[in-house]
Amino acid sequence: MLLDLVTSRRVVFVGGKGGVGKTSVAAALALGRARSGARVLLVSTDPAHNLGHLWGRPVGDEPVRLAGPGDLVPGAGTAGHVDGLEIDPERTVEQHLSAVAETMRRLLPERMHAPAARHLRLARQAPGTHESAVLERIAEAVELGEEAYDLVVFDTAPSGHTLRLLALPEQLTSWTETLLANRDRSERFGAAVRGLGGGGESDRDAELRRILLRRRDRFSRLREVVTDPARTGFVLVLTAEVLPIAETVEVYEKLTGLGVDVAALVANRRSPADAGELLDRRRRLEDEHLARLRQRVPDIPLLDVPLLPGDLVGAQALAALADRLGPSPS
Repeated sequence: MLLDLVTSRRVVFVGGKGGVGKTSVAAALALGRARSGARVLLVSTDPAHNLGHLWGRPVGDEPVRLAGPGDLVPGAGTAGHVDGLEIDPERTVEQHLSAVAETMRRLLPERMHAPAARHLRLARQAPGTHESAVLERIAEAVELGEEAYDLVVFDTAPSGHTLRLLALPEQLTSWTETLLANRDRSERFGAAVRGLGGGGESDRDAELRRILLRRRDRFSRLREVVTDPARTGFVLVLTAEVLPIAETVEVYEKLTGLGVDVAALVANRRSPADAGELLDRRRRLEDEHLARLRQRVPDIPLLDVPLLPGDLVGAQALAALADRLGPSPS
């Protein structure tokens, strides 16, 4: 069952093509684990946030309680709970750049303040600024999860955006190590100058180095967590149609290339086979599509989740979906 597959994990990413039900599955997965007593943090990295709509309550950029013991039916006596937050990209970038600006003001000579401010204004719209800032928040959420939760579930943006984010920790770690190497060369040159009687800025150099080391270590730890199959798994959600299945195969191959363990596939909103000729024919077509998926991805557990009546809003509706994540996968 899907819940069994993620029970031992500390971090689960739920992703897939837009519109396949990632948010619903992520929320039901979080609720299912909470019903067994786990403390779960549910994090949306998708700019088109839906957690608040799904749970029927406001969700913002700091954790809020989505489901406590009284909401976890069955199992009202459990100590588990679900907290949620939606990473706000604009606020994240503003906080990120404000922190960088404050550091620059402290560490740069005054004559460099104006050029640095112009650089940051340009950086606000530069490629990669948004992704880097959001990745910092993902790293913070993973660290918070290790301290205060049993599981962190990420409801991710559509596949392409998520793949770029997951590739970033290694890229940023490498980039920061290059900066550190350049700093080392600069410091050695500065030491030689000081030995000849030149002035020095050793305190400033040391603080810059500490900042770079903290950043490198944070992304390095995130990379270690994301690529450790004992701690992290990726759940790919799809619908049994041509385009979602084609994208699922592509994402699976890229994730494995990044060293990320794909724990399960979830075929969502499966048509019933006993509800009239139209849906029966659709079900047979879905079976054919999933058989082709099985040929391309033969070894990953595949779970069917049926098309459910009604709107998926609120803890009780999500609990009904959580119940469907329990059957043994094929």
